[in-house]
Amino acid sequence: MTAWAAAAPPRTVDRTDTAAFAASVLIVLIFSQAWVFPLLGEHGDPAQSGLVRVLFLPAYACALFLLALQPVSFLLALMRQPLLIVLMAIVGVSLLWSVEPDQTVRRMVALYATTLGGVVLGVRYSWPRLAEVIAAAFAILAVGSLVVAVAMPSIGVMHVLFPGAWRGLWIEKNALGGIMTLGVCALSAAALLNPVRAKIWWPFAALALALILLSTSKTSLVALVLGGGMLAFVWLVRRGPAMGVAATWLAVLAIGMLAGLAFFASDLMFGLLGKDATLTGRTRIWAAVIHQIRLRPWTGYGYSAVWSETGNWGPLAWIIKEAGFKPEHAHNAWLEQWLGLGVFGLAAFVLFYVQTAVTAIIGVFRTAGAYFFAPYLIVYTLITLTESVAVTYNDFRWVIFVAIAVRLALPRED
Repeated sequence: MTAWAAAAPPRTVDRTDTAAFAASVLIVLIFSQAWVFPLLGEHGDPAQSGLVRVLFLPAYACALFLLALQPVSFLLALMRQPLLIVLMAIVGVSLLWSVEPDQTVRRMVALYATTLGGVVLGVRYSWPRLAEVIAAAFAILAVGSLVVAVAMPSIGVMHVLFPGAWRGLWIEKNALGGIMTLGVCALSAAALLNPVRAKIWWPFAALALALILLSTSKTSLVALVLGGGMLAFVWLVRRGPAMGVAATWLAVLAIGMLAGLAFFASDLMFGLLGKDATLTGRTRIWAAVIHQIRLRPWTGYGYSAVWSETGNWGPLAWIIKEAGFKPEHAHNAWLEQWLGLGVFGLAAFVLFYVQTAVTAIIGVFRTAGAYFFAPYLIVYTLITLTESVAVTYNDFRWVIFVAIAVRLALPRED
């Protein structure tokens, strides 16, 4: 055996796999948009910047590169996601009734490229490797946020609103807190799924946690508790059937208690979140959006068209008048789909989400990959209630969600 080992050729690194891993991390980094705020500043408008649009092109190219490596696997995986295909088709058809067709067609192409990035990540990687791809990107984002806040506090720390709160590479503190919450989940999962490299990932998870605390975002802390609770739940389920049953009953009890608290003690919940009853003006946006939905409930106004609409009597003008300010989006992923894509688009997204959620619930009891997808999905679901992070072009949270949905639909690894 010793002679065979001596005669064996030295192990070489697969250059294609290395290039694919680098391309995958680059996709997540570019779609994180962490570079937009440092590039444009507080008063820049990314939607109107040609430079910003061009800088997303490398992510599209990386997605095409990964597609070229596994075209057959990509097609087979896509066949397992008919609801995603239907959703993308409705996005395309919405061009026919869009109030801003030029904006819809441009953003539709960007959405297709963004979704492609998620599909190819889900196809290429096993759960442990996928967790490391995402974790590597979050580690870079965490280090970048730390460096910017310490070395360039004029950029990385807020001074007017919430003075002293860290915002890192993003425009405000809640963005840093929310993204680092997802980062803690991904980095912890990478450590648990790859014990050999756990010493690499745990320190970055601690850094992400520190950034959440420095952001002073109470909403992110609540999301972190939910994500951490789900991570603990998966750990208990993995201990054996008896422990799994006990953990499931405890989870049901905890969910019931949270629902009761939200229903009967909403003021206490708002206080914990540091919000008022309007959720920082979001309820006014939702009311205005619902009024516009009622005018065109079946078709909507076209994919991502409302928020760039310029007419004095169009839907955006009425939303601004009713909300009292100009919102950038609906601040709710579900209302966003209904507003842009109508009833059928909303139904397609709901069904796609439910399919993913059901397979994830089953997967918690069947695969160790639940360390990654279960905490991410619960935090992502919470974010969808107050932010438009679904069916979103050039957004890494949608990329990761699609990757998880695709991976869950593929045959089990273990």
